[in-house]
Amino acid sequence: MKTLIVEDDLISSKLMQVMLATFGECLCAFNGKEAIAVFQSELEKGEPFDLICLDIMMPGVGGQEVLTAIRAIEEYLKILPPKTVKIIMTSALNDKKNILGAFTHQCEAYLVKPVEYERLLEQIRFLGLSPVSG
Repeated sequence: MKTLIVEDDLISSKLMQVMLATFGECLCAFNGKEAIAVFQSELEKGEPFDLICLDIMMPGVGGQEVLTAIRAIEEYLKILPPKTVKIIMTSALNDKKNILGAFTHQCEAYLVKPVEYERLLEQIRFLGLSPVSG
């Protein structure tokens, strides 16, 4: 399983890496602009991500905008479900507006921070991704 962790907070990023590293390759992006560039670069190399864990609150390009951009790239390239990347939004925001907005822009799951390992693993399995171990 290849994962992109998009998180502007270094501690949260490291925590997600620890939780996901045993399942396969993890790359990190620390802002929205970088996330879109890394996503597109890996796609162009023919090595797409299976999962993106995407923070909502980031300076500059926020998570909702990144989600919209990723789905637009996939649509442009005619990448359709179930081939699209699975996206789990991660946020301290637990309000209806952000949660509904994320699902409206086609995320597959939404986890409130602090992200608990068991909840993350449950979502990964629900999404049909097969972690190597866990």
